[in-house]
Amino acid sequence: MKPLSADGAATADEEYLRLGHQICFATHAASRAFGDVYRVALKDLGLTYSQYLVMLVLWERGGLPVKEIGKHLRLDSGTLSPLLKRLEAAGLVVRERSREDERSVSVRPTAEGSALRERATLVPRRIAAATGLSLAEITELRDRLASLTASLDAADPEALAPDAPLTECGG
Repeated sequence: MKPLSADGAATADEEYLRLGHQICFATHAASRAFGDVYRVALKDLGLTYSQYLVMLVLWERGGLPVKEIGKHLRLDSGTLSPLLKRLEAAGLVVRERSREDERSVSVRPTAEGSALRERATLVPRRIAAATGLSLAEITELRDRLASLTASLDAADPEALAPDAPLTECGG
């Protein structure tokens, strides 16, 4: 690490280590803030944010194997299984073991779970309003975040190693 300059200002390397300069922290903080907003918006539905995401997938796709739900939500079965058990206990989904492959479990919304969809239609509008962004800005941000996610998914693990040569952003 380079020391502070003679006037006490942080050098460029030190600037990179400031919390406020970390894109990971900015996305983490935004995610936490979304969680807080969703907690309030979903209270009347009796859903947590994670349960809401599961229901969104099921409302959109119908019944799916647990593995497919996990792929859509980027969740492993260890995280997803307790969510599904709670949704089943609430009467919102049914889990069924496959007759062809006993290792596979499919999940589908119950009539009550499907009916909840109607009550959930206002949630996206409330969340959009809470962002303070226009619909165009929300769409642009969502698309940029999807692009960022794709880039991170495609990142070369060897380039992240401590001894790998550094490249400039976008390089």
